[in-house]
Amino acid sequence: MNQLDALKQFTTVVADTGDFKQIDVYLPQDATTNPSLILKAVQKADYRTLLTDTVSQFRGRPLDELVDRLLVRFGCEILSIIPGRVSTEVDARLSFDTSASISRAERLIELYQAQGIHIDRVLIKVAATWEGIQAAKQLEQRGIHTNLTLLFSFCQAVACGQAKVQLISPFVGRIYDWYKKTAGTAWVEADNAGAADPGVRSVRQIYNYYKKFGIATEVMGASFRNLGQITALAGCDLLTISPDLLAALAANKAPLARALDPQSARALDIAAVSYDNEAVFRFDFNEDAMATEKLAEGIRAFCVDAVKLEKLLSAA
Repeated sequence: MNQLDALKQFTTVVADTGDFKQIDVYLPQDATTNPSLILKAVQKADYRTLLTDTVSQFRGRPLDELVDRLLVRFGCEILSIIPGRVSTEVDARLSFDTSASISRAERLIELYQAQGIHIDRVLIKVAATWEGIQAAKQLEQRGIHTNLTLLFSFCQAVACGQAKVQLISPFVGRIYDWYKKTAGTAWVEADNAGAADPGVRSVRQIYNYYKKFGIATEVMGASFRNLGQITALAGCDLLTISPDLLAALAANKAPLARALDPQSARALDIAAVSYDNEAVFRFDFNEDAMATEKLAEGIRAFCVDAVKLEKLLSAA
């Protein structure tokens, strides 16, 4: 048995790509997309027609609507391949606007439903800002399930759990990147690998807290840099993995043991905390330099790619 098959025994494997032709090879349960992945996909010849067809069919509509229609077109193609859910992201430029995020999410769901897709097969991705978490809370109350992305801190995760969001995506690799860059020449890779990886430690803390207190929100580790990060989180509810790393797992025959376990988590001595107060949340989040920097950086990067995507649509 290869490591990908072994991982699937206790973790839901999710494909992290907009390249749906790669998805079928690895038989994931779910798939996730984001503006950067869609931008990368539409620049390939195989997917260019999705963009041009969308523009020709809806020419004259507002640009933001064309973007949403393109995102949904990709999502529907992906859903024709996988048995589970696809995550589709709200424009990152709305990350600090609760009401606008809700409106955009509702439109995405309406577009999916117009294509015959059941609401339960779509997760709306929203950045885990305070405003994004409040938007997700209201969306969940309306039956629209959410995936809170750009999540780097424990306080973000706790706030998401209290908001009863469906799923969170803590970014393992980006946490690792920050600590490695900050340490500079003092970084020793062997001392920060596997279970000692700072990104892995962050997800393990969140997972254990959720299981200890019976929080139903699903934990999906994301943004991996190497196989060691993935295998150290075997047993996490879900892991969203790039095609390259899916291929590496499929090629690896080494034994893979479960690393995270809900029963073990329930036995831990962990204190309950609360982040449903905006001032408390903002202060504690601000105290975490890594999370503060990586959230801002992530939103900026997604905004840049959203603008590039709009320019491609405008030029088509």
